[in-house]
Amino acid sequence: MIESGIDSIARIGVASALRRPCIADVDGSPGRRPPTSFPRSLPPHILYSNEAFIVELLQENGIVTGSSIAAASQHRRNNESTLETLLRIGQVQEMDITSTLAVASNMDAIDLNQYPIDPSVLQAVGPAVCVRYTVLPVSFDGHSLKVAVADPMNMETLDSLQHVLPYPPEFVCAPPAQIRKCIADLFAGQLSPEDAAKIGGTAVTTKGHEDGKGGASTEESAMVNLVNQILGDAFQARASDIHIEPLEKEVRLRYRIDGALHHIASHPRKLLPSIISRIKIMTGSMSIAEKRIPQDGRIQAKVGKKELDLRVSTVPTSHGESIVMRILDKSSLVLGLPQLGFMADDNEVFSRHLRLPDGIVLVTGPTGSGKTTTLYACLNEINKPDKKIITVEDPVEYQLSGINQVGVKTEIGMTFHAALRAILRQAPNIIMIGEIRDLETATIAINASLTGHLVFSTLHTNDAPSAVARLEDMGVKRFLISSAVRAIMAQRLVRGLCKECKRPGELTDLEIKRLGLDAGQLQGANVHVPVGCRECRNTGCRGRIGLFEIFNIDDEVARLINADLTTPQLRKRARELGMRTLREDGIRKVLGGITSGSEVVRVTMQDNN
Repeated sequence: MIESGIDSIARIGVASALRRPCIADVDGSPGRRPPTSFPRSLPPHILYSNEAFIVELLQENGIVTGSSIAAASQHRRNNESTLETLLRIGQVQEMDITSTLAVASNMDAIDLNQYPIDPSVLQAVGPAVCVRYTVLPVSFDGHSLKVAVADPMNMETLDSLQHVLPYPPEFVCAPPAQIRKCIADLFAGQLSPEDAAKIGGTAVTTKGHEDGKGGASTEESAMVNLVNQILGDAFQARASDIHIEPLEKEVRLRYRIDGALHHIASHPRKLLPSIISRIKIMTGSMSIAEKRIPQDGRIQAKVGKKELDLRVSTVPTSHGESIVMRILDKSSLVLGLPQLGFMADDNEVFSRHLRLPDGIVLVTGPTGSGKTTTLYACLNEINKPDKKIITVEDPVEYQLSGINQVGVKTEIGMTFHAALRAILRQAPNIIMIGEIRDLETATIAINASLTGHLVFSTLHTNDAPSAVARLEDMGVKRFLISSAVRAIMAQRLVRGLCKECKRPGELTDLEIKRLGLDAGQLQGANVHVPVGCRECRNTGCRGRIGLFEIFNIDDEVARLINADLTTPQLRKRARELGMRTLREDGIRKVLGGITSGSEVVRVTMQDNN
């Protein structure tokens, strides 16, 4: 009996990994495959076993005519069959072929885009069989396995499947492009490079360090495949973090997707040491023998054509080492301010601060609110050959071309303030400090800004005006704050609505009340609500955007800071001078159909004004 649900996937995951070929490392070690490039889009069709007969069937059923077949012959390319030409020029669709073949073969035709697929049957068959025969198991009733096939006329394939499938098959017909796409999506990270190349799927290669052995045992190969599967699946799911957590009786695997944690699988407890060791080996810097203290490392991986950096952290817990891998997608480096969520007016205001010759620009918010991404986007926008830019970070998250990046190493005395003192002698135009944490760092940053440098940095505060009190708590005098700081921007991240399934709707009465909206604001609004589809994993949300609160420090605000106003007083006066709060920025994005009312309420709970 085939088990259903994610638990069954976890139990048979290692067995599946044992059957899969080893996914190669980039170093090209003996016995391993070199990395392969894969197509980004799926081929529109496959060659059927008897294309001439299929064209006759299509003509008999009135789907194509003799004139369209004759016209297709005039558009035929070299080595292209009539059926291929008809498909390419749009005279016939794959679903037309599927329906025709299903009737001729006394089978049902199904649309895989609308058909629920049991994940446990996929793992029971495995990706190699699915790719080899272009088939997809879709369900199991306890006796027979329902299998979607692309070509029901290929009797050799149908006969072979009778022997390789674990249960008697019941064949149905589905479009080959749909089968290939489902294999690529549902087996993401499990495909060998060759199989991924055949169907346009995702394979994982890493630039890690191996343990020096000439060959790997079956168990080691299984663990390599299992970890690569975790990485590939996480990338396919657009996860930002991978959490591998030891519990009393199992190992829990969770992905953080669009800011929310999702339980993915549970693995047997006995696999934990092997998983942890494999990941540590991939970093090339972490000790597999040391399990008593936290460790940090990095992994460079290639998923298909995508280059990723993973920041790895381990922490010993009562049940073993817990490991978190932060996925750093280099594509986010090329994002401009509008792609981060800046509306046109905020984009213009903040961009003006990027062109200043000196001063400090601060980005504030809690951990995970996207501050570093915003700073990188700023640096990317002003990174020109005539500017010397140096960053001081702990750690260096992304490698930026054309920028000098300095990593903090506290254990050898390379602290933030030590690095800052050194880089000021390098005559930079622009300095980025990962975070202002103490008075010494703040003092050096302020002195740098007052001597002709533009400084970017972050602080942990709930809103923009609170940054003044935070710097004062560190020991910075208010007159220095008002003289050096040019702008403070608080930000949060909210989940955006999935563009594929969102639909026009209305805010609930509770959302209207909590957002403080009136009838005038709702009139003419373009409110959308989440629905849920395969693209967004049925959450209704896809991707995240920023909410921003920009506090400009002009002459008027500088006088207020010097007048020792409290944070609530400063915030009130800033709003009178035109500062838009996080919630007010969120309301604009709700009324514009970018995010949902519930998201803005959730993220801006502290903003009651």
